[in-house]
Amino acid sequence: MIYLKTDEEIEFMRVSNDIVARTLAEVGKRIRPGITTLQLDKIAESFIRDNGAVPSFFGYNGYPNSICTSVNDQVVHGIPSAYALKEGDVISVDCGAEKNGFHGDSCYTFCVGEVSDDVRQLLRTTKESLYVGIELAVAGKRLGDVGCAVQSYCENRGYSVVREMTGHGIGRSMHEEPRIPNFGKKGFGSKLKVGMVIAIEPMVNLGKQDIYIEDDGWTTRTSDNKISAHYEHTVAIRAGQADILSSFKYIDEFLENNEK
Repeated sequence: MIYLKTDEEIEFMRVSNDIVARTLAEVGKRIRPGITTLQLDKIAESFIRDNGAVPSFFGYNGYPNSICTSVNDQVVHGIPSAYALKEGDVISVDCGAEKNGFHGDSCYTFCVGEVSDDVRQLLRTTKESLYVGIELAVAGKRLGDVGCAVQSYCENRGYSVVREMTGHGIGRSMHEEPRIPNFGKKGFGSKLKVGMVIAIEPMVNLGKQDIYIEDDGWTTRTSDNKISAHYEHTVAIRAGQADILSSFKYIDEFLENNEK
């Protein structure tokens, strides 16, 4: 069942996604060599709750924390721990928040200090592919159009796209139908309709597309131990142009200030 949202419900979701966006920025500001991923989790949980929301991930199917912190070859669902970040690491921070009965969801991959040019290019391409997919997330297009755009953009630049993990519908539940693959064929898949809200989230590997899940049942890694990147936006389907409910603007602001 695909649930279409009213304009009022979409505005509730915009509020939840703004909290997620600001949470990601608060976490991003603290990312540096030496800080543990569990410390980042506590920062995120406090910020979400201080803004009148609830962490969407906490307790979801037994998940023990408020954010996912996936480092280096961890693709998704990395569990915060005592691991201290090191110079040259990359970390994707996936965050969800529920307020007014609706969820927001977004992810950003951060560099820890200086990273190699190869890794920086992977992150840049993955982030760009997210927006390439979003351009086709409009009424009348199909899921295959979105997935094909992401896949083509990444594979044409020498990267591989994870198949097993996908984006998803979102609303009153954290995960709703439909699944949003980051690969596909133009003209295939469910047709996008006004009122659908979906999370588009390319997961792209520097090496092979193959992954495996660790014994904890969550942490997902690349099979060849090469770096993976992950970016995500929550998007409302409209006629003509997608409505991005989440935002990277707060992250962009502090990253620009750091470069000055």
